[in-house]
Amino acid sequence: MISELCEPDPAAINAIAALWRACDLTRPWNDPHADIFRAIAHPTAALLIARDPEIVGTVMVGDDGHRGAIYYLAVAPTHQRTGLGRDLLSAAEDHLKTNGCPKLNLVIRAENTAVAAFYKACGYAQEDRMMMAKRLM
Repeated sequence: MISELCEPDPAAINAIAALWRACDLTRPWNDPHADIFRAIAHPTAALLIARDPEIVGTVMVGDDGHRGAIYYLAVAPTHQRTGLGRDLLSAAEDHLKTNGCPKLNLVIRAENTAVAAFYKACGYAQEDRMMMAKRLM
């Protein structure tokens, strides 16, 4: 049910972008199509998708050789609370483990308490860190 999107498939890319919008994951400063193309092209990244038969879930995963990260964990509203989110998270973790990545970090927007509760239920814990960022583009 979960596979990797390896080739630029316009129909799949449009469906993924629409899913991300439906799950409120996009922001005006992030072009979802560009993010998808970067993930497909990057050697240490993967875009994992779930189909039923249409695309109903995604997770983008990658690592920098030191830490792994996930982005765009999305489950279609019609498939939420079915275990698909946990399955996608597990597939992302397996991808990192297979590539020898020792730790996974993730970022959650502070107002997204439901997502924080999901990750906590999956064994994640908040660490005492300060996240900083700088827009380059």
